[in-house]
Parts: sequence; structure tokens; C-alpha cells
Amino acid sequence: MANQEENLKQIVSHAKEYGFVFPSSEIYDGLSAVYDYGPLGSELKNNIKQYWWKSMVQMHENIVGIDAAIFMHPKTWKASGHTDAFNDPLIDNKDSKKRYRADVLIEEWVAKIDAKIQKEVDKAAKRFGDQFDEAQFRATNDRVLRNQEKIDEANRRFKEAMEAEDLAEVRQLILDLDIADPVSGSKNWTEVRQFNLMFSTEMGSTAEGASTIYLRPETAQGIFVNFLNVQKTARMKVPFGIAQIGKAFRNEIIARQFIFRMREFEQMEMQFFVRPGEELKWYEYWKEERMKWHLALGIPEKKYRFHDHVKMAHYANAAADIEFEYPFGFKELEGIHSRTDFDLMRHQEHSGKKLQYFDPEVNENYVPYVIETSIGLDRMFLAVLASSIQNEELEDGSSRVVMKIPNFLAPYKAAIMPLTKKDGLPEKAREILDGLKSEFNCQYDEKDSIGKRYRRQDAIGTPLSITVDHQSIEDNTVTIRDRDSMEQERVSIDELENIIRGKVKLV
Repeated sequence: MANQEENLKQIVSHAKEYGFVFPSSEIYDGLSAVYDYGPLGSELKNNIKQYWWKSMVQMHENIVGIDAAIFMHPKTWKASGHTDAFNDPLIDNKDSKKRYRADVLIEEWVAKIDAKIQKEVDKAAKRFGDQFDEAQFRATNDRVLRNQEKIDEANRRFKEAMEAEDLAEVRQLILDLDIADPVSGSKNWTEVRQFNLMFSTEMGSTAEGASTIYLRPETAQGIFVNFLNVQKTARMKVPFGIAQIGKAFRNEIIARQFIFRMREFEQMEMQFFVRPGEELKWYEYWKEERMKWHLALGIPEKKYRFHDHVKMAHYANAAADIEFEYPFGFKELEGIHSRTDFDLMRHQEHSGKKLQYFDPEVNENYVPYVIETSIGLDRMFLAVLASSIQNEELEDGSSRVVMKIPNFLAPYKAAIMPLTKKDGLPEKAREILDGLKSEFNCQYDEKDSIGKRYRRQDAIGTPLSITVDHQSIEDNTVTIRDRDSMEQERVSIDELENIIRGKVKLV
């Protein structure tokens, strides 16, 4: 646990020091759970957006994009169910005065028991080596079975309690599981209450005539209310998708763990409209496709896992999360849901407008079913940071902090460095920069010794550093240094564009 906390502290410190993420309004002591993205952070964030957008819209003929407004008619949120039922179960500890989500307390308890199971599995794997059959071990080992039974029973009780809206049973489950406040160790819990997550504001020319509107708690509804507009204008045929990247806002009970859970955040999501009866086929398809997207980053596969939902939303008939191993454990990164026809049917009912599609292949009108993929952009940003930052001990006894960001996501693709600030080297370096910057985001760097500059570029994740020296003027060559291997090579300036392109392309 201490090691996890230290890892997160390093990420937070590094992010601020090098201009990835700053606390919002820091000169006024900041605002809880709100962050600003700095020069490097905004570049990395935009690169993640582009990677997602291209994979969705550019690579699929049957997916188009929109950018819906943050403000929507209040009836939108009445139809979606958010106005009446967008709640999280809230519980307070009477001794520490700390507030928690009851469901998260239970999830963390389950994770601890699951860790015990994994410890037993790892011990057995080490003992039996290549002969180890993990599936058989999990099915026969007494300690594993007892712990798995505890998990299954807790999940069953929690699911039944939430479906019945029995908050007293949720509290009783917390007591029965002997869950203590992580801060004080106290088990003196209040009753569980529902906490509404909607932010409201007012719109109108006068205070008396103002009407209540909401900051959207999710981006999906902007897609649903534009279903017909997009389908008709883009001449889309089912199955087809609508993609969007946009801000959402939630009055979180507990906003913590840096940018993992914030009150203002960004989502990248796609709603895929399908023929009723084919939704589970497409659900499996998108589960597979989204995992491929993550693994294409080159982050180790062991950092990801699927987690099927124990308690699904009332409108869903299948749901799973792609979880990522953050410094604080496996947590949700992306959700894939089969939402049935709930959203379009509700908006059809509340608006009085038919939200149907005429399918010429089956010669009938129907309300399409929907498969949703939704990934938190800020969580993806944190996943990239957490998987990239490395502390390396070098052969000469020194050390370095290097951000091994996937090259095509790196804020700067190359740094151009004159060896000295004289003898025409800065002019030559800027000439090289001018030739590259129309295609690649590059940084000109002339401050400090060349060694310090290499370390600085390592720390911000720049894949290539290009050093311009006196020989460069003589024979039009430069020294190019690789971030990961630290190997250096002499190359022609004429070759730089192709070298960088090969280095930063998505493999």
C-alpha cells in the first residue's frame, strides 16, 4: 500500500514539475478535484483524442462524429432518468467524519479478498512451475474456494440490495463484512443515503424568470437526441455509430486519486445502433475491438482486464468494464454496455417524436438497440502516465526518470538541440526545426549542458533528441539519440523526416 501511494505521489509531482497537470486555481489554494492541463498535458491529451477519434471515425465507414452542446433541455434529463435517479449510495464514518461511496467500500473489500486468492495462486504457480494448472487449482483449493465463496456472497447481497433499493441492507453488508474506515479504522457508520450527482444552474434574463438547467452528467444523451438528425443527414444505415468527445460534470461524493475521479471530466464515447436481436453479437464485437485499441499502445497486457458487471443498470442486458492497473489498483477505465432500446424509447415517449429507423432489409420500422463504448479521457491520460514513468539505474551508476510514452502519443516527437549557442549552431538548428515542424511537433532546446537536456527530454517523453554540432555545418549531419535505448547515431539531415515518421507511427 505504501509503495502504491509513493508511486502515485511521484506521478502527481512529475506531472506538475514538467507541465502535464496543475491544480486548478492554485494561486488561490486550488479547488478540490479540479485540474488544469499544462503545455505538455494538453498535447498528450489531444494526441489521445486523435488516436481514439481516428480509430472510431476515420477507420470505420459506418461511424460519424458529432459535438453536442453541454446545455440541454431539462426534459432530456427527465427522459434519461437522471433527474430522478442519478444517485450514488453515500455513507459517513461518525468518528473520522469522512464520506464514502458505500459501493466503493464493498468493491475495495472484494479486491482485498481477490488479492488473497491471487497470492495463493502465485505461490502455487511458483511451487509447481510448468506443471501448474491454474483453473484446476482455483476449482479445488480449499482456501481459494472459501475466499471465492465470500466474494460471491458479498456480490450477491449487494446486487439484491441495490436492485431492491434497500439501503439498510447495504449498510448491514458493510457491517457484516467488518469494513473499517481506511483513515481511522473505525467501524462506526451512519445510515446509507442516496446522493444526487447532478450539477444544476439557472438560465434566463431575470432571476424571477430563470429556469433550472443542468450541466450534463454524461455525453451520451447528446447523441441520442440527435439520432434522427445524424441518421438522415449522413445517410447512415443500421448498424452505424455516432462518436463524440466532450465534457461531463458530476457532483462526486468522493473525488480523489488525482485525475482519476474529478467533478469535471472528459469522455470519449460511441453509441452504436443495431437491429434488435443482434445487440449481443455487437456487444462482444466491441469488447474485443476496444481491448485491441488499448493493447495497440504497447502497454503490457497484464495491466488490463475485463470485469463483468454484477449489478447492471436497469436498461442494460450486458455490461463489462475494461479495468486498468493504476498505482492504486485495478479500476474502471472504459465501459462497454448493451443499453437495449431504453434511451431512444424514453426520448420518443417524452418528446412525442418518433425515433425509429426504417430497415429496408427486413421492411419494417423499429427503434434500434444501442451498444455503448465509453472511456474516460482523463483516466486514459492517467493510465498512460502511470505506465510510462520509469526510474532507471544506469551502468555508470547514475539514474534517470524517463517517460516511455508510446511514441505516437508523445507531446513532442523530437527535440532540436544546438550543442552551443554560437558559431552558427542555433541558426542551423532552427533551420532544421523549420523543416520539420509542419509535420511534427518539435521542441527547440538550447538551455543547459547537452546531458541535462537529454535528461529533460527523457523526463517529458520525447522519443528522439537531435543534436546539432560543428560537423553539422560541414557535412549536413546530426547526432540523433533514442529516448529508450539512449543509443546515438549520426544521420543526414535529409533523412530526419523519414526517421521521425518511422519512429512515431502507430505500429
